[in-house]
Amino acid sequence: MSSVPTPHVKWDELPWEPVTDLISRRLVTSERMMLAQVFLKKGAVVPRHSHENEQLTYILEGALRFRIGQDLEREVVVKAGEVLVLPSNVPHEAEALEDTLDVDVFCPPRQDWLDGTDSYFHDKS
Repeated sequence: MSSVPTPHVKWDELPWEPVTDLISRRLVTSERMMLAQVFLKKGAVVPRHSHENEQLTYILEGALRFRIGQDLEREVVVKAGEVLVLPSNVPHEAEALEDTLDVDVFCPPRQDWLDGTDSYFHDKS
């Protein structure tokens, strides 16, 4: 009988990866899912982007203002205890209204986060 790998991860033992001066994250990835803990300081902005991955954003502390849609026409504030579901390929951006800790679930895993090609965080256009 073969053993199935079942990693046990403690968030506090994972290092924070700086994404920008105001955003950091740590990741747990399996073959078909990614769980990300993201910390955003008040005023941090995640620029407009979209991705093939389905996304669930669960706010643990703080609040994020999302602008969603082709023209970012829909605005929603997601607060502690709330979840936002973002389907595949839906353009969105976010701003931290206060210091915010969220947990994001992606399916499939965000390859751009794994290989460092998530350049939208740094685009100035």
